Amino acid sequence: MSLSLLMDSSSSTLLLRPSMEPRDENGVLFDSSNLQKQAKIPAEFIWPCGDLVHTQEELNEPLIDLEGFIKGDEEATAHAVELVRTACSNHGFFQVTNHGVDANLIHAAYQEIDAVFKLPLNKKRSFQRKPGGFSGYSVAHADRFSSKLPWKETFSFGYQGTNSDPAVVHYFRSTLGEEFERTGWVYQNYCEKMRELSLVIFELLAISLGVDRFHYGKFFEDGNSIMRCNYYPPCNNSCLTLGTGPHCDPTSLTILHQDQVGGLEVFINNKWQAVRPRQDALVINIGDTFMALCNGRYKSCLHRAVVNRERERRSLVYFVCPKEDKVVRPPQDLVCREGPRQYPDFTWSDLLEFTQNHYRADVATLQSFFRWLNPTSNF
Repeated sequence: MSLSLLMDSSSSTLLLRPSMEPRDENGVLFDSSNLQKQAKIPAEFIWPCGDLVHTQEELNEPLIDLEGFIKGDEEATAHAVELVRTACSNHGFFQVTNHGVDANLIHAAYQEIDAVFKLPLNKKRSFQRKPGGFSGYSVAHADRFSSKLPWKETFSFGYQGTNSDPAVVHYFRSTLGEEFERTGWVYQNYCEKMRELSLVIFELLAISLGVDRFHYGKFFEDGNSIMRCNYYPPCNNSCLTLGTGPHCDPTSLTILHQDQVGGLEVFINNKWQAVRPRQDALVINIGDTFMALCNGRYKSCLHRAVVNRERERRSLVYFVCPKEDKVVRPPQDLVCREGPRQYPDFTWSDLLEFTQNHYRADVATLQSFFRWLNPTSNF
């Protein structure tokens, strides 16, 4: 399948619609327990054939042991830097082990979010994501789109690392109720560990790009990141739908843990390749914003999630974002060395506004964003 065909079938600029109300006597648009009993899935969940090409091939992304780098071992650092440089120049995906995030914390995060997704549908709808926002519960993104709906439920919230106040705990308590305070503490700790790991990854990326090793860490130290928990129910017609459609992340860096069911796939060399789930590893990928921050040296790659016919799948995703009003531009020494500038200056708040209210993220998000931001620009 050619990338041009895939772009034709998945690229679209569209205004977002208001939240969808219950459809009929069968319940809301996405009630997985009810949909499992139906012989056919609703047309809104059926994706174009060009997006549904499946593969048995596995991505050979590097598995990077961070222990030596974190301890300052020069040989281990040089090896890790080379692996990062190769992966990010080709497709922007790699996995890391010995990352400092305790396995018990990851397990607890899955357990706690399971309780959220198993709440009655009416309760989940009470903290549904508001149009244009990113925090809250979403069923199949039906609040945003009317076709090619993903077969999933999500729960998202923000995290600001510089805030000593346990804002994540407050969010869970105020949004879901006092009984979810423990869940809030688990995710407060999880986000703090994700932030610490992101600074390690940014240091590696900076070294691999030949810029000051603390440049990106300083840029993101006051950032506002997004935590998203995904639940993909089983689907009897899994060959007709997707859990997440083909897209590039508009954010800067994505840190993902996927359970052992598998489903993440990356589009490389004109074909989809699966990313093997590893219990002790975290998947890292470059987003569009970091691609701009490194002047296009590293790639933000198209990826998707497929659903399983028999087993539920879950994933924990931490999207690293800069402070909303911070100007996104590459380091000057990188531009002087590599030049010319590949992208104009922009702020994360503008890109977030574009992707939340005007555009469905795909392989051309950044280019479409710049046309929207400044129609007369030559970029």
